[in-house]
Amino acid sequence: MHSLIDRIRRAIRQHALIPSGSRVVIGLSGGADSVALAVLLSDLAPDGQFEIARLAHLHHGLRGAAADEDESFCRTLAAQLALPIDVEHVDVRALAREGRLSLEEAGREARYHFFGRIADLVGADRIAVGHTLEDQAETFLLNLLRGAGPRGLAGMHPRSGHLIRPLLDVRHAELREFLAARGVTFREDETNQDTSLVRNRVRHVVIPFLEERLWPGIVTVLARNAAIARDDAAWLELEAERAWDRVARPADGGIDLDCAALTREPAALARRVALRALEAVSGQRFVGFDHVEALLALAGGDAAVAAGDFPGQRAERRGDRVALRPREGPGRGHGAASAGFCYSLSVPGEARVAEAAVTITAELVAALGAGGLDALLAGAGGRVALVDAAAVSGGLKVRSRQPGDRFAPLGLAGTKKLQDFLVDRKVAEATRDKVPLVVNSDNRIVWVAGYAVCGDFRVTAGTRAVVILRLDRWGDRA
Repeated sequence: MHSLIDRIRRAIRQHALIPSGSRVVIGLSGGADSVALAVLLSDLAPDGQFEIARLAHLHHGLRGAAADEDESFCRTLAAQLALPIDVEHVDVRALAREGRLSLEEAGREARYHFFGRIADLVGADRIAVGHTLEDQAETFLLNLLRGAGPRGLAGMHPRSGHLIRPLLDVRHAELREFLAARGVTFREDETNQDTSLVRNRVRHVVIPFLEERLWPGIVTVLARNAAIARDDAAWLELEAERAWDRVARPADGGIDLDCAALTREPAALARRVALRALEAVSGQRFVGFDHVEALLALAGGDAAVAAGDFPGQRAERRGDRVALRPREGPGRGHGAASAGFCYSLSVPGEARVAEAAVTITAELVAALGAGGLDALLAGAGGRVALVDAAAVSGGLKVRSRQPGDRFAPLGLAGTKKLQDFLVDRKVAEATRDKVPLVVNSDNRIVWVAGYAVCGDFRVTAGTRAVVILRLDRWGDRA
């Protein structure tokens, strides 16, 4: 029992999950993993000098009396741990219909929106969830089967913004043993056995088969590979940003690629540059592996023709370069919305966004005192934002808005649709597609550049380092 507590304590320190003085909301479903998380963090809070602000339980409205019993159990556990609890009822089935999502996707979105609102209301700067080593292994395997690259194979991060996963290196069985030793019960969700769901098939069919027939320690191996892929992806993204500066430049509402420079890059970097270019001009359409390979063949002179159509755009080889331009058609040209954009943003570094005629820079500094923060923001007119460096350690991008974008504006309770936020700020409809959004590695909005920071990434008393984001409009340059 004590060894498990020590391991969680080390994980918290290693990944800077809960700085001293933090307030934590714990997502509690009633299952073994989340119950163990609540008990473990309750044990560690005094020593770690953090506070559990409350537990949060979402009733999904899907399982009738069983879900009511889950709620009752969670309320009882909260009383036993002497912790406050917030419970909310939602109709996940209706949310799935409205958003055209699977029940699993709708439930996940509802949970995280609920957890975020509770954190805002109580001033918490961390939300803890009970993902385990098995969850990481399943995510890695699912992403592998879907053909994901290193970014997808990196799986879940120990920390993503305000969301933390202290149990990511712990086996599910260890948590059950811990609870049994403490005499703590938990709830079993029968839907977790439903193998009609892909993740459950991986959990109950694929991984047991691999463990029994091929490799007994496959779960640990898969999770370890996710950690390796996470580090590799971070390095590759940094190198790809440098390659982008050597190969690409904005031109005539699209992107020009230097063919010779692109073909000189290692394949891993060339693919990333090609993907970024295609995504920047795609108007938010899906870009796949075959599209990337076709563009590289065109740039290398290997294609049978010197031009081709790609998602939302046309590529033409013009001498020593390939020109990517938005394609005319429904939703393109003739006063329609401009093509979407997406640029990597290194820390430190900058992203030059031709579509919006702005440059966004990122600078890493040691944590500043309150006076330093006030002095930095004074007179900035919303063009400077400060975010917790640890919360964006997975990397940043600058992109245009996408359907369904939401975020939690600093100072406001709960999340808000980006569309509604821009309307409230009286941003003209014609320019909304050009508002740069700084997003993290999970594609979550960190800063609506020039307008508002997401509260999930705010600087707190526990912040050790700060990323300073600046917006520079080209027309304002001397």
